[in-house]
Amino acid sequence: MVLADEKSRPVSIVIASASIHEVKLVEQVIAERASRRKPRRITGDKAYDSDALDKTLKAKGVELNAPHRKGRRKPPSQDRRKLKAYKRRWKVERFFAWLFNFRRCASRYEYKAQNFKAFLLLASAIILIR
Repeated sequence: MVLADEKSRPVSIVIASASIHEVKLVEQVIAERASRRKPRRITGDKAYDSDALDKTLKAKGVELNAPHRKGRRKPPSQDRRKLKAYKRRWKVERFFAWLFNFRRCASRYEYKAQNFKAFLLLASAIILIR
């Protein structure tokens, strides 16, 4: 999971098991960021549609922009006008495209998680230098 800024630069990288839902990792990604500034707004995909996450992030002063899932039983918790920021989600996807140019990051060859994260951080540093 990656937290990137508006120019596709990585701010925080967290790796976890594939069985953990993304909603549970959002707070960890924010806590492990490299900058001192707290993000004002986070844009995520439909997996981030969680009322509990909305309340938690709002209490911390972070606005969450995520479209609602189809078949949602509860009334929408977000204003539709704020979802216009979701159109800029391609900036995060651009970082992933740059990251997957490195073969070691495209698929996980390392057995230990710390080695894989080290390669991700190395690739991120090279992206920042470029």
